[in-house]
Amino acid sequence: MSARDRAQHAVTLKVSGVSKSYGSRMALNGIDLQLHAGEFVALLGPNGAGKTTLFQLLTGLFVADEGSIEVGGHHIGANPVAALAGIGVVFQQATLDLDLTVAANLRFHCRLHGIPRAVARRRIREELERLDLMDRADEPARSLSGGNRRKVELARSLLHEPNILFMDEATVGLDPASREQLVGYVTSLCRQRSLSVLWATHLVDEAERANRVLVLHKGQLLAQGTPQSLIEHANQPTLADAFLTMTGVNTN
Repeated sequence: MSARDRAQHAVTLKVSGVSKSYGSRMALNGIDLQLHAGEFVALLGPNGAGKTTLFQLLTGLFVADEGSIEVGGHHIGANPVAALAGIGVVFQQATLDLDLTVAANLRFHCRLHGIPRAVARRRIREELERLDLMDRADEPARSLSGGNRRKVELARSLLHEPNILFMDEATVGLDPASREQLVGYVTSLCRQRSLSVLWATHLVDEAERANRVLVLHKGQLLAQGTPQSLIEHANQPTLADAFLTMTGVNTN
């Protein structure tokens, strides 16, 4: 295997035996998963499956009861600063300061990561140009549509050049066209930057674009594989039907 092939197959995230409980309720039970460079992985599960809890553990907001999480080879418990430096996150809940301009929101993120001003200006310009938002840079964030606010949050998550991008139900509240545009753009990032993406969603059509799909239900990983392999395993005509068969959850 060439050096390029090894880089493309490098493990960027390793989750081993992770469990988390809230009192008597088991939110996650023995989760094992890996991400590789350039891979788009969909974490598909109904509401309440444990997707947000997993993301809270992966981003260091909560600590797992059992198991380990390694990001870029760094254990998130033993070396959290190095581990968290390699990830970008777009949360389900909006996190922009709506009273600041688009550019000011992005500059603030750069300052938090210690990015020099000249480098910050260049990266902000590049990310906004890629998302066709450069002409909105000096407008307050509250003036943007929901889809464009999500684009700004995505741009912000990429400014410190992470190796992994976590998208937690990032299309909630967006219209179908905006959802499709966001999924397409993130998919292109995997190819162009060898970025690893873990995309949490309860919408099957978003998972159909993934290299792999992880089916999470009631805190357990029921299955994982390519969309086609899950369809064949469940002996169903579509991924939506396969998901329903595995979980008993209506996808409408």
